[in-house]
Amino acid sequence: MADSTAHVTWSGSLTEGSGTIDRVGSGAFEALPVSWSARTGETGGQTTPEELIAAAHASCFSMALSGALARDGTPPETLDVEATVTFVPGTGITKSALTVRAVIPGIEEPAFLRAAENARDNCPVSQALAAVPEITLDASLT
Repeated sequence: MADSTAHVTWSGSLTEGSGTIDRVGSGAFEALPVSWSARTGETGGQTTPEELIAAAHASCFSMALSGALARDGTPPETLDVEATVTFVPGTGITKSALTVRAVIPGIEEPAFLRAAENARDNCPVSQALAAVPEITLDASLT
């Protein structure tokens, strides 16, 4: 079991205020500013919960796919993964779109696609996002 921790400080109202992701338990990154205006498209150098979810989804999917490919005897040379999380004010997160471009010596495309779909469906972050109406996958070998 592993616990992950983040600490945030927020000041002011939702729309006029702002916050800072002050620290994470691992110390992996410095303080990150966050605000409602960033969530609605005016980033100005600030992050959003959805951007952090996208980072989590892309990295989790990468690990799940890499592990599955290695177990099947075709470890990837590289996986280039992007996740785009869509947030609609008043509705919430409506989509997470995963894109992967992979270099995997010795794999046939159908086996790669099955592994990618399985990683999309079963990585822990995908499972945590089960309430999101749409999780898509665009996967190809390069």
